[in-house]
Amino acid sequence: MNEQVQETSRMKSGAMLAALLIGAFIAFLNENLLTNTFPGLMREFNVTASTIQWLSTGYMLMIGILVPVTALLQQWFTTRRMFMSAMTLFLAGTCLCAVSPGFEVLLIGRVVQACGTGLLIPLMMNTILALYPPERRGAAMGLMGLVIMVAPVIGPALSGLVIDTLEWRWLFYMVIPVVLFSIIYAFINLKNVTEITKPRVDLLSIVMSTIGFGFITYGFSQTGVGASPGSYSLIAIGGLFLLLLIWRQLKIKEPLIDLSVFRYPAFSLVAVLIVVLMMVLFATTTLLPIYMQDVMQLTAFGTGLLLMPGCILNAILMPVTGKLFDKFGPRFVIMPGLLMIALSLWLFAGIDSDTTRGSVLFNHVLLFLGISFVVMPAQTAGMNQLPRHLVPHGTAIYNTLQQIAGGIGIALFVGIMSSRANRYLHHSPDPAAIQDRAHSIVAGLQTVFGIECILTILVLVPSWFITGRQQQK
Repeated sequence: MNEQVQETSRMKSGAMLAALLIGAFIAFLNENLLTNTFPGLMREFNVTASTIQWLSTGYMLMIGILVPVTALLQQWFTTRRMFMSAMTLFLAGTCLCAVSPGFEVLLIGRVVQACGTGLLIPLMMNTILALYPPERRGAAMGLMGLVIMVAPVIGPALSGLVIDTLEWRWLFYMVIPVVLFSIIYAFINLKNVTEITKPRVDLLSIVMSTIGFGFITYGFSQTGVGASPGSYSLIAIGGLFLLLLIWRQLKIKEPLIDLSVFRYPAFSLVAVLIVVLMMVLFATTTLLPIYMQDVMQLTAFGTGLLLMPGCILNAILMPVTGKLFDKFGPRFVIMPGLLMIALSLWLFAGIDSDTTRGSVLFNHVLLFLGISFVVMPAQTAGMNQLPRHLVPHGTAIYNTLQQIAGGIGIALFVGIMSSRANRYLHHSPDPAAIQDRAHSIVAGLQTVFGIECILTILVLVPSWFITGRQQQK
C-alpha cells in the first residue's frame, strides 16, 4: 500500500513538474529567440547594436525587478494562480510583439513578456524544491536545467530559419499556440504546493528595488558606449537605492527579501559566481551572432546551426552533472567547469577575420560544456544550505542576480564592443569599407572576450570553498 501511495505521489509530482517545465521552456526559448535576429533587426529598424541589445537587456531587467516581488507574491497567491497569471502576461506580450509596427512597440511587448517570465522562474524553482527532498534535488534541478538549455539549442537555428524564409514576426506567431497549450495543460495538472501566509506588502521596498536595479543596468549600458559623468551618476544613484533597500530589509519585520540567506557561506559564494557567469554567458551569446553574420558572412540559419552542437551538449549533460553533484559534491564538478569556461574565452579572445567555423564551433562547445558543470550544481549547492523557510528568498535572490547580471553583462559588453569598434574606425582610412567594419567588430570582440576570461579566472579561488552541506533544519 505504501509503495502504491509513493508511486501515485511520484506521478503527481512528475505531472506538476512537466507543467512547470513546459512554461519555462517557452519563456527561455523566447529569451533566446531574438538574439540571432539582431543583425537583421538592426538593419530593418536602422538602429545600432547598443540600441538593439535592449530587446534582451530590457527583457532581463524586467525579470530581475520582478523576481524579488515574486517571493512575496508566492505567499499571497496559490501556485496555480501564479502560473496562470504568468503565462497570461506572457501571451499578451507575445501578441503585442507579433503586431508591433516598430522597435518601440516591440520593446514594450518584450517587457510585458518579461513580466510573465519574472513570475514564472522563481515559482518553478520553489515548486521543485518543495516537491523533492535534498538528496534528490540534484537530479531534479538537472532536469530543469536540461529543459531550460534545450531552448538555446532550438532558438538560434529556429530563429535563423524563420528569418531566412519568412519574417521576424513569425517568431512570435508560432509561440502563441504553444503558450495556449501550456495554459491548458497546467490547468489540468498543476496543484498548489506553496503555503499562503499573506505577509505585509512593503511598497517602498519594491520602489527601491525597481529604481536601484533599473538605474544600475542603464548606467552600465551607457558606460560601455562611452564613459561620462552622467553614466557614473546613474550607477551611483542605483547603488544608493540598493543600499537603502538593504538597510530597510534589515530593519523591517517582514522584508521583501530576507537577506539572512547571506549568513550561509556557500549561498554567498554561489551568488558571486552567478553574477560573473551570467554577465559572461549572456554577453557572449549576444555578441557571437553579430560576429558570425557580419564578419564570417554566415546566414542567420547557418549561425544557428553552428551554435547548436554546444547547446545540445549542454542540454544532454545537465542531468549528468546533477547526478555527479549528488555523488561527489559541488567542488569536483564546478572547478573543472570554470577552467573549461576560462579556456574557451581565452581562445575566443584570439579570433580574427580569418577564424574558421571549426574553431568557433570548438570554442562554443567548450564554453557550454563548462556551463553545464557549473550553473545548476552551484545553485543547488547554495540552496541546499538554506533552511526551508528561507528557500523562497534564496531562489528570488539567485534569479534576480541571474537576470540583472545578464542584463548588465549584455549592456556593458555590447557597449564596450561598440566603443572599441568605433575607435578602430576612427583611425581607419576608409571607415565605410566593409572590410574595415569587419575588422572593427573583431577588435571590439577581442577586448570583450579578454575581459570575460579575466573575470572567470578571478572566481576560481572563491569557488573552491563552495561546500555541499545539506539543508538546515
